[in-house]
Amino acid sequence: MDFKDKNILIVGGSSGIGLSLVNLLSDQGANVFNASRSASSDWTGNVEHLEIDVLENLDALSAFLPSKLDGLVYSVGSITLKPFSRVSQDDFIKDYKLNVIGAAMVIQKALKNLKEAESASIVLISSVAAQTGMGFHSSIASAKAGVEGLTKSLAAELASQNIRVNAVAPSLTDTQMAGNLLNSPEKREASAKRHPIGKFGTPADISAAISFLLSDKSSWITGQILGIDGGMSSLRTNL
Repeated sequence: MDFKDKNILIVGGSSGIGLSLVNLLSDQGANVFNASRSASSDWTGNVEHLEIDVLENLDALSAFLPSKLDGLVYSVGSITLKPFSRVSQDDFIKDYKLNVIGAAMVIQKALKNLKEAESASIVLISSVAAQTGMGFHSSIASAKAGVEGLTKSLAAELASQNIRVNAVAPSLTDTQMAGNLLNSPEKREASAKRHPIGKFGTPADISAAISFLLSDKSSWITGQILGIDGGMSSLRTNL
């Protein structure tokens, strides 16, 4: 896909899915603007970087952005996996703030810039756990369900301004955040077997789908939650 002269903001592009996306879009000619707590030595192209914490003051974001913004990806998240009896109020609040409020506040800051593009695309990141009941996921599943609600509401509100809003909903992906779930050959084998297609995800799997949703090739897609989960959310193969 060709992103030549396209300005894309990625929030959280220094690791995991965000890092994969930064490099993919850079290779495809995009002007990439990254906002995160740290830069990455693994970026393969020129990246404009703003050091920022989405849970703190976002005022610096307004001056950092180009006047026209063609795309925005909020690639910030968390994995809180605990028995429900051990999930604290702070766990619920932190997950919601990071995943939902952080995304909403970033979009508000960038909305004027998005409106300056002929068409623009926002992509948020949910989780297979938002729509598929999974034990020990109560806090993060609740937060990601909020992400999906935000996606659909904004898609409706911004459609008349030719701003599309979609989300991807991955299953377990091989990132640093998921390290504790994939830190041994036994865990990796068991995790792969849980997915109908027989493998867990990679950052490249997710970034490729996000790239499509950012591109003009998806110009008639909005308000959708795209499951990228190896069949986890919809297939039952062990009957």
